[in-house]
Amino acid sequence: MGASSPNPAPTALSLKGMVLQNKVKRRQWRKKRISMKRRAVLEGSRRFRSDGVSRRVRTLRRLVPNTQSMGLDGLFTETAGYIMRLQMRVEVMKAMVDVLSTCD
Repeated sequence: MGASSPNPAPTALSLKGMVLQNKVKRRQWRKKRISMKRRAVLEGSRRFRSDGVSRRVRTLRRLVPNTQSMGLDGLFTETAGYIMRLQMRVEVMKAMVDVLSTCD
């Protein structure tokens, strides 16, 4: 009975140390998990933003004639010119309506 056991009972100090180590490990894991979630959310939103922009550029290419093989700067320049031409057409049509309506 006087023989010491091979695994002595842990002392209060070592138990405290183990508890503190576990808490630190949990905090580190929690921080890592949160940062992974944040990164996933950011990457997802970035992907969503770039998908949204590319989708809008494709739509713009479909709306403006002869812009399929242009870069973005050419596309925007051509779009601005196209808008100006459309506005001019509208003004011409308004003038035609005014002239034709006064003839009646």
